[in-house]
Amino acid sequence: MTTGVAPTESAVRAALGKVKDPEIGKPITDIGMVKSVTINDDASVDVGIYLTTSGCPLRTEITQRVEKAVADVAGVGAVRVELDVMDDEQRTELRKKLRGDKAEPVIPFAQPGSLTRVYAVASGKGGVGKSSVTVNLATALAERGLTVGVLDADIYGHSVPRMLGSDAKPTQVERMIMPPMNHGVRFISIGQFTDGNTPVTWRGPMLHRALQQFLADVYWGDLDVLLLDLPPGTGDVAISIAQLIPGAEILVVTTPQQAAAEVAERAGAIALQTRQKILGVVENMSWLELPDGTRMEPFGSGGGEKVAERLTRAVGAPVELLGQVPLETALREGGDAGVPVVLSAPDSPAGSALRAIAAKLAVRKRGLAGMSLGLDTVRHS
Repeated sequence: MTTGVAPTESAVRAALGKVKDPEIGKPITDIGMVKSVTINDDASVDVGIYLTTSGCPLRTEITQRVEKAVADVAGVGAVRVELDVMDDEQRTELRKKLRGDKAEPVIPFAQPGSLTRVYAVASGKGGVGKSSVTVNLATALAERGLTVGVLDADIYGHSVPRMLGSDAKPTQVERMIMPPMNHGVRFISIGQFTDGNTPVTWRGPMLHRALQQFLADVYWGDLDVLLLDLPPGTGDVAISIAQLIPGAEILVVTTPQQAAAEVAERAGAIALQTRQKILGVVENMSWLELPDGTRMEPFGSGGGEKVAERLTRAVGAPVELLGQVPLETALREGGDAGVPVVLSAPDSPAGSALRAIAAKLAVRKRGLAGMSLGLDTVRHS
């Protein structure tokens, strides 16, 4: 409904400046997506919008955002949005605007000036809930207002897309891959590039190249935190991550069971060889709360604390037990349904424990690990 005030093009464009592209995360006016604005005699407004690709999966969401923003401008009547597609030259300009004009993509998180905190979530063995911890921490951090990404580096056992509840495929703009987002978390996984449940049968060099592409070719935007869901053990992927992002910190996930704790200790101790910092330890499946309020410990107790103590002695610096997450049906159900327990049952024992761990990570400042200080280490006579 119009108010008798004639809308102006400048007011409409100002409103469009508040609309962000859901994939890129920047105002559509800043990245060349606004094709035209026409204000008609009857106060209706026609807006032309460029999509990055003809198959843009978020065209409906973009249209709705534009319609709502323009409709809120004083005096505007009906709003019509016409979609067009960028040509090659426009996509090239977009890529240069976002990534610069470098001949080869670089890994932004490995650059000296990067302020993104990179946490590599590791475990000694499978089945300890490493991916569940990763996805829930990412979602909880996003809920706290941080810009968060998850790289599913578990190439053989990828599960992040299901746990985040999205089967969306990435879109490509020239050499940039745009990661989809769900629950406020941007994510990329090899599962988005395979058909159905097809297994991935790659050797070390292929794994390294895939990780390199996920880190360099994917446009992550200005992330506060990037979590890497590593495969179990201390093999090729863990070594590649240490080479590609030396400043990544290791977050060790274990269960209370002593056998699992011993293997988890090895996964953390790789930091001695790669010269990475250990962020801390998370103990998962710590206990099961019974209806009468008592606790049962099906996997024993003390594993997380022992891992933290042993790693503290091994690296010569404090390694904190960041939290203990109880065994809970809601946690498993959330992973299967694609709604992490920190969202589906935030006040449950598991949800509360994971949110408390995320709160600790959210207030951490980036250190100088992996950053060049520009010091001349050559002795001059």
